Amino acid sequence: MPYPDRFYPVVDSIKWVERLTKLGVGTIQLRAKELDDGAALQIVSDALAVTKGTPTKLVVNDYWRAAIVAGAEHLHLGQEDLADADLAEIRKAKLTLGISTHDDAELATALAAKPDYIALGPIFFTTLKSMRFEPQGIPKITEWKQRIGAIPLVAIGGIKFEHAAEIFAAGADSIAVVSDVTQNADPDARVRQWLGLEAEAA
Repeated sequence: MPYPDRFYPVVDSIKWVERLTKLGVGTIQLRAKELDDGAALQIVSDALAVTKGTPTKLVVNDYWRAAIVAGAEHLHLGQEDLADADLAEIRKAKLTLGISTHDDAELATALAAKPDYIALGPIFFTTLKSMRFEPQGIPKITEWKQRIGAIPLVAIGGIKFEHAAEIFAAGADSIAVVSDVTQNADPDARVRQWLGLEAEAA
């Protein structure tokens, strides 16, 4: 399978990691904010224990030190996290690296780090967190993909299953999903829809 998978849910708890792993999700990002070093190491270790022995790949958001200590294989950094991270240590630990981008300057910064994928967002308006950036819109996906070439492009921000075909057609390799799963009335059914779409593309 490609990395990250075409369906790429982002969650903030072990319960969600367990639920999505049982459903057969291929790539899950754990994004739990405002943790101290000890708590970060604990949640990363617990999440890796859940996915161990399954096909699910766990991507650790932000906590690169915890990711290294816990033996994670995949890491995602926002721009502020990237500025504080030790890329040499991350590469030494053989972690794959995904990086968030919102504008030209951030894309240049991300590309300089030689990432394994680039994320672009928010594609649509999102209420989950206050964003400094206006919605990018679908045409920006095509522009970004042309600029980054063979590097996988992840679209994120306010995306629902109903948008998927258009976003993939615009050039995204993967769609990161938050509220369309975690705030859905029937999350398991929604996940199965996304996994069905992924299976069709395989």
